[in-house]
Amino acid sequence: MRIVVKIVKWLLGLVVLAIAALFAWLYLAPPELIRVGSGYSAKIVCSNVFIAGRDANEVLAVDVQAPGHPLLKLMRVSVDKEKGTVWAGLFGVLGKSVAIARDGLGCASVPDGDIDKARQTAVYVEPAASRQDALWPEGERVDGSQSPELAKILDDPALTGTGMRAVVVVKNGHVVAERYGDGFSEKTPLLGWSMTKTVNAAIIGTLVKDGKMAMANQGLFGLWKADGRSAISLADLMAMSSGLEFNEDYGDVADVTRMLYLEPDMAGFAESKPLTGDVGKVFSYSSGTTVMLSRLWQDAVGDKGKALAWPRTMLFEPLGMHSAVLETDEAGTFVGSSYLYATARDWARFGQFLLQDGVWNGREILPAGFVEWMREPASASKAYGKGQLWIEGPGDEESPGAGVASGLPKDTYWMEGHDGQTVAIIPSEQLVVVRLGLTPAKLGYRPQTMAAALVKALH
Repeated sequence: MRIVVKIVKWLLGLVVLAIAALFAWLYLAPPELIRVGSGYSAKIVCSNVFIAGRDANEVLAVDVQAPGHPLLKLMRVSVDKEKGTVWAGLFGVLGKSVAIARDGLGCASVPDGDIDKARQTAVYVEPAASRQDALWPEGERVDGSQSPELAKILDDPALTGTGMRAVVVVKNGHVVAERYGDGFSEKTPLLGWSMTKTVNAAIIGTLVKDGKMAMANQGLFGLWKADGRSAISLADLMAMSSGLEFNEDYGDVADVTRMLYLEPDMAGFAESKPLTGDVGKVFSYSSGTTVMLSRLWQDAVGDKGKALAWPRTMLFEPLGMHSAVLETDEAGTFVGSSYLYATARDWARFGQFLLQDGVWNGREILPAGFVEWMREPASASKAYGKGQLWIEGPGDEESPGAGVASGLPKDTYWMEGHDGQTVAIIPSEQLVVVRLGLTPAKLGYRPQTMAAALVKALH
């Protein structure tokens, strides 16, 4: 009996030792997957707390844990509103990552933990002079349609989709209907994810108009001038046909997740990628491409402070997008691929701006014909445009023309983002439809059905 007791104690000791060793390993050298998960958790909670004013525990449970990787369910966060920091880690202690809030620029992941250095990137933002009493888009007053037919469409969960947070319908330059999910309103800034790419392209348009950038430019980065990457033009990057290696798989530690949550200098990481395809001939959707575009346009502005203020001074304020916050990485490069927060009405303003060919209140903000060029099919793809937007709607990328078959006009084009963010722009109908939410792709939601129903109802 004593021998059995000794064996049991010995085995328990081994188990305790193994657990201690595992914990020490996870604490001192956490796998990249854990660090990606903690980085994502910290960043999403930080932005939603400090930009959208949401509750941290709700964001962690609903936005991070509910739809995500099983590992995310083990993440815990710690928010310090005074210091503007959010720490996250497995069980709160393993593989810890931090995100910080900065003046005028939302939150940034700080993969190397150098918080003081990251805080140096900030920009002063004048308080928005929003005209609450003026009719949208000049102000925030909306005389929404009382049409029973429109109400029926927007009150149908099958059409607005699971996890809908906001729908705004603009017809002939006026908001005619809108709906908001529980806990959200017309004042809630919402993340556009990859819809940010289209906004980033418009920012580049402002630099083109000023003569600071040209689509034919090549030899874009110093390291590229010595090899085949020297042939990559600005137009190739805009059309997602650079030929550069980049894995856009969000399910694991891929290039995109590594860039967003493990790299202090996202553009530098993307810029270092080698060629794996023919320049201009192979379409490859890449968030790294758009972050490089951000670096290029910021360099074209020249002065760092002026570049950080450029999106607001040259685009957001002229359009009345007072809620818009475009975030940077730790190095101060705008994450033009993914991180723009704005209210649904401000996303609608941007959609209306595109519909008006880059003109706002009679002012030509983009070069004449620039939006039309953005909408032209990229040479390497029939579904993607030359300027960081989609010609086909979600799920129709492999079936050109499917949108028309579903009842949408042929000239419909799209801004699209992760988890069900879309803006449909239909020039022939003078219609913009914004749909924002938390709707993972696996649910198969297609905003085309709602947009087509709205087209029919508004005829």
